[in-house]
Amino acid sequence: MAKVSDHIRQANGKTIFSIEVIPPIKGDNLKNLLDNIEPLMEFKPPFIDVTYHREEYIERPEPDGTIKKIITRKRPGTVGICSAILHKFGVDPVPHVLCGGFTKEETEDFLIDLHYLGIDNVLVLRGDPAKPFSTFKPKANGYSYASELVAQVTNMNRGIYLHEGENAMAPSNFCIGVAAYPEKHFEAIDHDTDFKYLKLKVENGADYIVTQMFFDNRKYFDFVKRCRQEGITVPIIPGLKPLSTRKQLQVLPRLFHLEMPPDFVKAVEVCENDTQARQVGIEWCVQQCRELTQAGAPGLHFYTMGKSDNIVKIAREIF
Repeated sequence: MAKVSDHIRQANGKTIFSIEVIPPIKGDNLKNLLDNIEPLMEFKPPFIDVTYHREEYIERPEPDGTIKKIITRKRPGTVGICSAILHKFGVDPVPHVLCGGFTKEETEDFLIDLHYLGIDNVLVLRGDPAKPFSTFKPKANGYSYASELVAQVTNMNRGIYLHEGENAMAPSNFCIGVAAYPEKHFEAIDHDTDFKYLKLKVENGADYIVTQMFFDNRKYFDFVKRCRQEGITVPIIPGLKPLSTRKQLQVLPRLFHLEMPPDFVKAVEVCENDTQARQVGIEWCVQQCRELTQAGAPGLHFYTMGKSDNIVKIAREIF
């Protein structure tokens, strides 16, 4: 198996195809997820991202009138899914590793388990606030920022573990990916601040960047240009998600803090149903992909959200 950075280098300038999948809700059948991945193997993805979903907090009334707080995980199983992808498809899985919900020690144990499984790629993220909260709060003895977690993974790659002091330890061999936001992370004060922290992640050891979804390629091109001006030289893979329903025209900008191009908005607004909107989403994404590929993007990374039929249609036009 290989690192994501190796896959990009070995492509010799050719744009590679990759996807991100989400674990099924607990109790669902893993077969459904693998069946959705199967059609995409036609395009030979060298790696597949698997998201990690942190704990959620729910309140349950008790018979005595008190409220009991319960911690639950709706989509566990990231490590198991990564192992299944590795052994069923022979494709490098890239598990997401979060700050949220982990102590430093739990993170180290999680990374060691990945290392033992032969998984040498990780995407390091801060993660979202735990539901139902609206602000991010790290676990006690955990990390507040992805840059800190990147530094821990980099230390492990050097054989430096949390509590081993000067004792020489076997190093891990992780390729480290991080996320970035062409239209600025919504919590960042301004673009300058956003680039400051992105650069810190790279300085701490990130090997490549994957962007949040966008629908205007100018946002990506401007972002890459600014990264290069800031001295960020690692590969920057554009993340893409084709619109699939009319409702997403309002939902996606609100959830992901992005702008929709006016021409795209007009094309979706005249659609009479979701079938028509889905076709517009496919056609728009194909245009994006063609432009990105012609511009030399190192890869096209698709957020599948558990479905693959529209991604198949797009990929057949590009790869």
